[in-house]
Amino acid sequence: MRRLLWSSLLAVGVLAPGFRLHAAPIDPLPAAAPPSAPAAPPDVAAPPADAKKTASGLASKVLYKGKGKDHPGPHDRVTVNYTGWTPDGKMFDSSIPGGEPARFPLDAVIPGWTEGLQLMVKGEKRRLWIPSKLAYGDTPERPGAPAGPLVFDVELLDIKKVTPPPATPPDVAAAPDDAKKTSSGLAYKILKHGKGKTHPTADNTVEVHYTGWTTDGKMFDSSVVRGEPATFPLGAVIKGWTEGLQLMVVGDKARFWIPGPLAYGDHPERPGAPAGTLVFDVELLNIK
Repeated sequence: MRRLLWSSLLAVGVLAPGFRLHAAPIDPLPAAAPPSAPAAPPDVAAPPADAKKTASGLASKVLYKGKGKDHPGPHDRVTVNYTGWTPDGKMFDSSIPGGEPARFPLDAVIPGWTEGLQLMVKGEKRRLWIPSKLAYGDTPERPGAPAGPLVFDVELLDIKKVTPPPATPPDVAAAPDDAKKTSSGLAYKILKHGKGKTHPTADNTVEVHYTGWTTDGKMFDSSVVRGEPATFPLGAVIKGWTEGLQLMVVGDKARFWIPGPLAYGDHPERPGAPAGTLVFDVELLNIK
């Protein structure tokens, strides 16, 4: 189109013969300003009459519907954009200004989010009025966390399905009478017998699937949920594992009740490590 235009200009004598057009340099466009967080909604102080309320006390209202069909489960990973306010309209957090959505498993956030996001489908935007008992509480233990009831606008961008965690064993509180016990205090029970012939030694590297619980039934770790077996030198783990895995053959699945001294201790030095007696279901997949 530009060549045709220049030819026409030459033809009508507007441009002299031999005249050369030089392209002027184009200045780069200024960087776009980062998006600002949304203003506090007019109903931030309390849920309106058309908001729906669950038995837990969570109130919510769909701001616009999504086209998805599936709801996330309690352990699924979600991608969201969100903004949060206290009931006086003060914004305390938002993914919008940073331009990067938040990603997290639904079982790792406040109960109001875990419940509220399960009501949504992909593409939906919803406002949540979360009572303090489903948020951080009236006196939060986490430094900097907002106190009392909170209000969130949440847009569900994506759902990544995760394998549900194994059910908590009915005998998690204590080893049953039919469990075997070693001189160290380790108790164990073979849940499934494998076809392997060889036992690993402390010098071997093993590949396992496992799930661990505290004796009150709280799961604290699981390779099953992550969907990837764990591989490690058997001499580089807690004593209960080093001893217990040597009792197994490939294909075995065992449950271990590991007393505190063979685990992380009653007062673990490692930050975040579970204290006291621990219970593990372990399947030995391979010995290297």
